[in-house]
Amino acid sequence: MKFTEIAFTAYPATNLAESRAFYEGVLGLKAADVFAEGEEHGWVEYEIGAHVLAIGKTEGMKPSPDGPSCGLECEDFDETIAGLRAAGVTFSMEPFETPVCRMAMVLDPAGNVLIIHKRKPGHG
Repeated sequence: MKFTEIAFTAYPATNLAESRAFYEGVLGLKAADVFAEGEEHGWVEYEIGAHVLAIGKTEGMKPSPDGPSCGLECEDFDETIAGLRAAGVTFSMEPFETPVCRMAMVLDPAGNVLIIHKRKPGHG
């Protein structure tokens, strides 16, 4: 087996409109593809660099604060954290520092963990 890239990372949504308001309105992501099928099903893809972050509402995908998480690399960590706080976003883990980065964990509207991340110079 040989994998060449990550095709996408997907987060389940319980309410696609609320999730889109968070990912687009709060995080400022732009939808690249929207496959909405009404209240019960839908899929939205956001291109971030060479990767795709998707949100979807469909059977077989259930939100969880204990599930996998995606780390979003930000340009300005302090500015990003301040913007999230101003928007009333829930932090599941307050900002902290490691030898190689600064990070925090927030919850999206469905309760999934999203990591806000900033590498320190010389790491990555």
